[in-house]
Amino acid sequence: MNFSAILDIKGVLGNFKHTGTIFRKELRSYFNSAVAYVVIVVFLAIIGWFYTSNLFLSNVASLRLMFNLVPAIFLFVVPAITMRLLAEEKKSGTIELLSTKPLHDAEIILGKFLAAWALIGIALLPTLLYYVTIASIGTVDNGPVIGGYVGLMLMAGVYVSVGLLASSLTDNQIVAFIVGFLFVFVLFMFDKILMYVPEFMTSVVEFLGVDYHFSNIARGVIDSRDIIYFLSVLGFSLYLCVVSLERRKW
Repeated sequence: MNFSAILDIKGVLGNFKHTGTIFRKELRSYFNSAVAYVVIVVFLAIIGWFYTSNLFLSNVASLRLMFNLVPAIFLFVVPAITMRLLAEEKKSGTIELLSTKPLHDAEIILGKFLAAWALIGIALLPTLLYYVTIASIGTVDNGPVIGGYVGLMLMAGVYVSVGLLASSLTDNQIVAFIVGFLFVFVLFMFDKILMYVPEFMTSVVEFLGVDYHFSNIARGVIDSRDIIYFLSVLGFSLYLCVVSLERRKW
């Protein structure tokens, strides 16, 4: 029997256990304060107002209007959710307390990331009522609906990881929000400034745009290139978060 392999497996499971503990703590802290409720209510109110006011004007049984609206709302909502995750810990000094425990910085980052990402998913859940509503009054193409929700969650994952990176760079929540907003705004605008980019660079700049990949998936066609883009940006941002957090040890 290979005892070293067993020890490695136990170590991996232990890491997941620590990450799960941080995830539950952070998600609970959202709902123990007004943050989760304010974010969810404001998010749903904005979507509800614009979506329902234009639903019958378009006269089409589709969630396309909502999928066009949500990415712009994410620009403000996601940085507001992530701004406190590390900035508050650094300001209060609790990040040093966490470092005294048998935790790796990657576990802290992953646990906080998953909590913020889960909150976005919870905020999106009530929008399924729109699907039920339009399905009851017309025929819905389920492919773009599934693709739209998958795309929104992938986009939210990228924005949360980028917002978390911004929060790791400062101990001021307002600064973290502004920096996080600028980061996600740049990602959002890449494919919208192609007319100002030299022709030989347009394909590269377009590929860097998060909304470009979301639009592809929202059409109901999930391409591996779009998935790789989202996972690559997400993973790289989380890696930079770990590096940023480890600066305190240098």
